[in-house]
Order: sequence, then C-alpha cells, then structure tokens
Amino acid sequence: MMKPPFIWGVVIGAIVLLIVIFWTGWVMTSTTAEDKGKDMVKEALLENLVPICVEQYLQDPNKVERFAELKEKSSYQRDDYVEEIGWANMPGSESSVRGVADKCAKQIIELEG
Repeated sequence: MMKPPFIWGVVIGAIVLLIVIFWTGWVMTSTTAEDKGKDMVKEALLENLVPICVEQYLQDPNKVERFAELKEKSSYQRDDYVEEIGWANMPGSESSVRGVADKCAKQIIELEG
C-alpha cells in the first residue's frame, strides 16, 4: 500500500508539471493554437500584399503630388488615404484587405521619407 505523502507528492508534481508545460508553451489549447494560426495567416497575407500596394504607389503617375498629400495627413488618416487612392486594392479587387493600407502607408512614408 502507498503511503499518503507519496500520493500527495504525485498529485502536487502533476499539478506543477501541468502549470509548467502550459506556461512555457510546450502545450497549448486548441483555441490558443487557432488564434496563433490566424495571426500567422494574417501576417503572411500582409507580408505578401503590402509590397504590391507599394508597387502600385511607385507606378502611379501622380505619385509626387499624392505623396505630398499623404505626408500632410495625420498618421491615423494615412491608411484611409491609401485606400481612397486605390493603392491598397489588389488588381481585380474592389476593396482592400484589412491592414494592408496601414502598413502600406507606413512603408511609403519610410521609402520616400
């Protein structure tokens, strides 16, 4: 027969083990994994679409005037301006993907700034 201190040691050890493996990220719940996966997809999508937006800006025949207008806008209005101009719309699309205009505006300012 097992002694009570041994059983308590096993129980406490199991609890500590569970806390450690979840806290360190060795194991995660399905909800956490799903959220992490969605974040990774969003980042990958933006990583591929933002350069297209910047290229559309570079091909714009009025880019000098439009850059001056973009630079005059406050930082929180720049994404609206990029969407309004249409640089954030992917070829063949009527609207932009959420987040593309914001990152695109930042890259355009860095590129020309």
